[in-house]
Amino acid sequence: MTSLQHKPYFSIFLHVLIFLLLHMFYSSSFLVLADHTSSKTSIYGTATSAANSKVARGNVKEAEALLKWKASLDNQSQSLLSSWVSTSPCIDWIGITCDGSGSVANLTFPHFGLRGTLYDFNFSSFPNLSVPDLSNNSIHGTLPSHIGNLSKITQLGLCYNDLTGSIPSEIGYMKSITDLVLCRNHFSGSIPHEIGKLTSLSRLSLATNNLTGSIPSSIGNLKNLSSLFLWGNKLSGRIPSEIGQLKSLVALSLATNKLYGPLPLEMNNLTHLKQFHLSDNKFTGQLPQEVCHGGVLENLTVANNCFSGSIPKSLKNCTGLHRLRLDRNQFTGNISEDFGIYPHLDYVDLSYNNFYGELSLKWGDYRNITSLKISNNNVSGEIPADLGKATQLQLIDLSSNHLEGTIPKELGGLKLLYNLTLSNNNLSGAIPSDMKMLSSLKILDLASNNLSGSIPKQLGECSYLLLLNLSNNKFTNSIPQEIGFLRSLQDLVLSRNFLAQEIPWQLGQLQMLETLNVSHNMLSGLIPRTFKDLLSLILVDISSNKLQGPVPDIKAFHNASFEALRDNMGICGNASGLKPCNLPESSGTVKRKSNKLVILIVLPLLGSLLLVLVVIGASFILRQRARKRKAEPGNTEQDRNLFTILGHDGKLLYENIIAATEEFNSNYCIGEGGYGIVYKAVMPAEQVVAVKKLHRSQTDKLSDFKAFETEVCVLANIRHRNIVKLYGFCSHAKHSFLVYEFIERGSLRKIITTGEQAIELDWIKRLNVVKGMAGALSYLHHSCSPPIIHRDITSNNVLLDLEYEAHVSDFGTARLLMPDSSNWTSFAGTFGYTAPELAYTMKVTEKCDVYSFGVVTMEVMMGRHPGDLISTISSQASSSSSSKPPISQQTLLKDVLDQRISLPKKGAAEGVVHIMKIALACLHPNPQSRPTMGRISSELATKWPSLPKEFDTISLEDLFSHTFSVVY
Repeated sequence: MTSLQHKPYFSIFLHVLIFLLLHMFYSSSFLVLADHTSSKTSIYGTATSAANSKVARGNVKEAEALLKWKASLDNQSQSLLSSWVSTSPCIDWIGITCDGSGSVANLTFPHFGLRGTLYDFNFSSFPNLSVPDLSNNSIHGTLPSHIGNLSKITQLGLCYNDLTGSIPSEIGYMKSITDLVLCRNHFSGSIPHEIGKLTSLSRLSLATNNLTGSIPSSIGNLKNLSSLFLWGNKLSGRIPSEIGQLKSLVALSLATNKLYGPLPLEMNNLTHLKQFHLSDNKFTGQLPQEVCHGGVLENLTVANNCFSGSIPKSLKNCTGLHRLRLDRNQFTGNISEDFGIYPHLDYVDLSYNNFYGELSLKWGDYRNITSLKISNNNVSGEIPADLGKATQLQLIDLSSNHLEGTIPKELGGLKLLYNLTLSNNNLSGAIPSDMKMLSSLKILDLASNNLSGSIPKQLGECSYLLLLNLSNNKFTNSIPQEIGFLRSLQDLVLSRNFLAQEIPWQLGQLQMLETLNVSHNMLSGLIPRTFKDLLSLILVDISSNKLQGPVPDIKAFHNASFEALRDNMGICGNASGLKPCNLPESSGTVKRKSNKLVILIVLPLLGSLLLVLVVIGASFILRQRARKRKAEPGNTEQDRNLFTILGHDGKLLYENIIAATEEFNSNYCIGEGGYGIVYKAVMPAEQVVAVKKLHRSQTDKLSDFKAFETEVCVLANIRHRNIVKLYGFCSHAKHSFLVYEFIERGSLRKIITTGEQAIELDWIKRLNVVKGMAGALSYLHHSCSPPIIHRDITSNNVLLDLEYEAHVSDFGTARLLMPDSSNWTSFAGTFGYTAPELAYTMKVTEKCDVYSFGVVTMEVMMGRHPGDLISTISSQASSSSSSKPPISQQTLLKDVLDQRISLPKKGAAEGVVHIMKIALACLHPNPQSRPTMGRISSELATKWPSLPKEFDTISLEDLFSHTFSVVY
């Protein structure tokens, strides 16, 4: 083989040799590097493992602490925390949020229904806890001092609980906290001085507790504070001057305490205030002159103090003012000069001061104003006609001043006005007929003026009127019969005028009337027989007239004093100081010179004859009664008593109802309930009543008829404009029935399930329906003694009249038919409306009615039963494992409202949001966390809160947030 032939093999050999040498070099380098790297990995791996182990131990410690606290709560609360089962609170534990390191950061349980204490809550086990929110629960006991261990806490929410004892001084260790909210508990003692160490605080609310002592001067250290709420306590002493150092304050409320003395001059430094509330204290001196120097003040409420002097000049240019309450002080000044133009003003009360001057025309420029109260001052001049331009006005009270001139007819254009009080002035002339246009009017008080002429018959068109007081004027002619059209009227006072002629019989139709005073007039003739139907009447005064004849046989006249009946021409009857109508008057006409012999002979003969006739008649009557009792064994004494409780001839009434319904023919049936069938009956006098014919199974349970009769009498005396009146009960061997007031439009359910009628039920009407229901239940729960629990609030048991006013029916049926069942559940409502606790408790309480009210309220707003929505919210609230966000986060309010009518506009929109929020609060699973009907009714009587965002962007989740708070 030649050299050229060996050359390629040699080249290959060299390449292989070089590759092997390089491989050996890199392999050795790699081993060294690998060694080094392995060493590093081992070090870092050990560190990471240690860190993970530490976090794991932290999670276990936090989980153990949470489970221990859960075990200390009551059984129902523990069931609400059923997802707390593992050792990892960051995974699927409801209400728990963790930070990036896996440590518990937030505990959020607002409105959760938890009941227990904080004694077993080990705060030191949560080093990274930032936001514990347990507001709106039933946490009781004291606030543990070791809460100060929460060094990283930024917000503490314990409002609306039942905590007692003092606020621990250790709270001063929570240096990072920005929001401290302990309102609406039962804390006592003084505000700890250490609270001044919380220099990061932005919001401090200790309102509505039982705190005493003075406001600590250390509060001046809280330079970042924007909101300070201390109202509703028993704090005393003076406001410390250090409060002037809180220059960032936007909201300050010290109302309803026992604070006194002049305000410190340093309060002039608070130029960023928007809310300034000092009412119901004993402050003296003047208001800070710079109270509105910053021009941002929106709400100034200093009512019921002893402030004096003129109002601050800075207030005149306070154009952002929405609400102004200076009432019940001793302020002075010219009312036409000291107040400026406030384009956003919606409420003003200057009553019970010493303001003078005339009412300016500028009051008519306040186009947003709803309430104008300037009573009990020294204001003179005329009422400006321009006041009629303030079309949002709902209340005008200018009483007890020196106003003169006539009542402007322009006031008739105020369609929303429900209260017009101009009493105790020097007004003259006639009442304008334009008053008939005040379609919302409920109170008209023009007493003690110099008004004259006739009472306008057009007042009979103000169908919502509750009070009409025209006393102490110079009205002449007769009482217009149209007053009898005011079916809601409760107080009619026409005394001290020059009214003449007879009292119109139509006044007997005022079946809600409680007070009637027509004294000191020139009324004549008989008292109308229709007055026997005024069963609601409590106070009556017909004195100093020319009336004659019998007084009505009703309780109000029986109880009237002689002073209320005296000085008439010849009234008689069963009342104080009156002669019985069946006794002949002493005429003195017996002729003493009559023949004595004739008298001695005739009288004994007549007496003997009369005695014989009496004996024969008595024997006949006794025989007839004995026969009748034998023929009618079911006609017991108890039956007769039950027939007479209506104040009528019970037998005749029974026969009239049988005839009117053709013995309960189905043609007259208008509904059916759990206890019986309801019929419409038109009585001979054209009075329409609703008759509930009881099922035989119910009447068979009436063992104690006397107790039943007593109960009927109690319920028949209940009087409320939003409760269907119970007239009484008839019992017979063949039929037994309750007789009720007839409500024209029928049940709420029928209306909202009928397309055309549902559309007619617009948002304003629906809001009024809810208000009416709330008023009725509040009356039953809080004004009746003992309280009456309805037990069956449904849309079937809410009836609407021709004006779409709500009337709650069947309020006493359960109580009547099962009198011994004060806490039973054998009948505790209708499926879909009953409170959830009735599934495991045997006690029916007022809070069961509250829950049912919430369901019906949502039904009114949604136009359908809210069962599906309630179930969805409840199920998703109790489970956090769903990948889908809770319905309250993804559902807009506008999408659940009744789609058959257009979305509510401004004015109604605020009411819809507020009422839906209240309805959701009523559906709280914990009955103790539901509001009372009294609180609900009060809430609905106030002005709707403004919306913080556009209506069509509001979600159901928003209704649970503090931004949409129900109670402020």
